[in-house]
Amino acid sequence: MAPSGSKNLKSRREFFKAAAAAGVLGSLALPLGVPAQTNMTPAPQPGDDRAYWVAVLNRIATPVLENLARRELRARMPVEARPGTQRAGVTHLEAFGRLLAGLAPWLGAPGLTGSELVSQTKSIELVHTALDAATDPQSPDFMNFTREGQPLVDAAFLAQGLLRAPQVLWEPLAPRVKQQVIAALKSTRTIATPQSNNWVMFAATVEAALHHFGEATVETRLEGCVRKMLGWYAGDGAYGDGEFFHFDYYNSFVIQPMLLDVLGELAQPGSLFQKPQATVRQRARRYAEVQERLIAPDGTFPSLGRSTCYRFGAFQLLAQMAWRRELPAEVKPAQVRCALTAVIRRMIEAPGTFDAQGWLQLGFCGHQPALAETYISTGSLYLCAVGLLPLGLPPTDEFWSAPAARWTSQKLWSGENLPADHALADVKAVDVPAVLK
Repeated sequence: MAPSGSKNLKSRREFFKAAAAAGVLGSLALPLGVPAQTNMTPAPQPGDDRAYWVAVLNRIATPVLENLARRELRARMPVEARPGTQRAGVTHLEAFGRLLAGLAPWLGAPGLTGSELVSQTKSIELVHTALDAATDPQSPDFMNFTREGQPLVDAAFLAQGLLRAPQVLWEPLAPRVKQQVIAALKSTRTIATPQSNNWVMFAATVEAALHHFGEATVETRLEGCVRKMLGWYAGDGAYGDGEFFHFDYYNSFVIQPMLLDVLGELAQPGSLFQKPQATVRQRARRYAEVQERLIAPDGTFPSLGRSTCYRFGAFQLLAQMAWRRELPAEVKPAQVRCALTAVIRRMIEAPGTFDAQGWLQLGFCGHQPALAETYISTGSLYLCAVGLLPLGLPPTDEFWSAPAARWTSQKLWSGENLPADHALADVKAVDVPAVLK
């Protein structure tokens, strides 16, 4: 729960004061020492949820994109981690890859105008420059795609971002940069893919992006990994993280979003994966319905299981289904917008979420470094950006334009007479055996 009282009010005032200080992301010539969080879209007016989300996204993205575009990310990004752990070799790809997975839909959003269009255009330019800096072997910010196992994870998030907006993030790239990106993604094949947990989706997502770019793929790392994940369906819209089900948010952090994106690439007409894709989408709708019910009337939700420092990234699947316009019929876009806005406010405005220079700090609601597992560091935290996927919808879409609406827990706790919730019928065997052969 976010702190209340004078400290919270002061935090909000500081945030909106910073937001009002600038209209768009700043230029590459941002003076050293200027806090990046002052470089944002204007403060939203009361009730303008989209403007608030854009301001939040820019606040998160600016330090990473501007420093990487200047090839200074390694020099300037702090590396906060659990005492005794060494994450400096992997944290920069974490920050960029995870941020891009969440940022990409907004970069490809149609129908923007005014300051948001200016901000979007500038952000696209920054990402193009950052992709060069991250994959150029001569760059001081050339990222680690091969050492240790972690780079496979974050190369997958980078690939996921490219798959989510290829028209603006891939197609305009110079041929030299495209070849650098392809080489970087291919280099992750030296990292063995664990066959016992959600890591199968990282290999599959990298290969799916290479497939989209016209490159030959490795069957065991693409189709084989998807088959493995489909075989772990646990019921009621959820997959096991391997053979066993885990009570955490990995169905939303990784499993279902990457399944949807990879099957979007694999499920071509006539493919064995075409029918399973429909089953996966059905399961995803149910899981999104469950996620919406997890958001309490005050915008809090359970800190449950591992990796809670990814904050509102826990709702990636709900956000993705809203962006895809595939929410269950009973879950209206406006109620999802209002529920997610409440969650984002509770977390972003908690004192200690950012350091003095605008970098995210370890924690779930504020600065709580004891929550960080040994694999979490500053870069890891940028997975929160995937909670903002509906920014890929145009401002005229119902998600943004419909009047504010109460979400399920608000309705129930106010006494509204709602139908009972029911589990998804067992679809474990539907259409899956054909691709498991």
